[in-house]
Amino acid sequence: MEMKDNLQVAIFAGGCFWCTEAVFNRINGVELVVSGYTGGHIKNPAYREVCSGRTGHAEGIKISYNQDIVSYEALLELFFATHDPTTLNRQANDVGPQYRSAIFYTDNDQKRIAQEYISLLEEENVYSSSIVTEITKFEVFYEADDNHKDYYNNNADQPYCQFMINPKLKKLQQYYSDKLKN
Repeated sequence: MEMKDNLQVAIFAGGCFWCTEAVFNRINGVELVVSGYTGGHIKNPAYREVCSGRTGHAEGIKISYNQDIVSYEALLELFFATHDPTTLNRQANDVGPQYRSAIFYTDNDQKRIAQEYISLLEEENVYSSSIVTEITKFEVFYEADDNHKDYYNNNADQPYCQFMINPKLKKLQQYYSDKLKN
């Protein structure tokens, strides 16, 4: 799934899309992050339907990135560093299949790189539990409603943002400041 001007696409699900969008919007080389739904079995799901856990969709993000500035491998590193890939259908208090950890690959290279990266994390015992992140072929992505877009930047004072997203952004600043936009 190639785009113009050397842009590539990565699709990740790592819990609430408000969290993952806030993280990847700050990465140098990331041109656009769109929150939405992927991996389900109904067309054009609404937020409340996805929240029910019955549509099969995950809350995910579609990242358009410049591969000359940030690699797919670097995006994977950030993805795994900013969510818990060992909890099945759960991220902190967000519970259900819509909050699962998943990588939706767009080509065989992404699939191979994701598999190799997970194998490396497991070989190095980075996590005390097994990684449950799905690696699934990308099929379709449905954009979330406008009120979910750029949620953190528009609602940073909300308790959810303060308790769930701020720690992720602090971790980014502490360990990945070299990958952040100026």
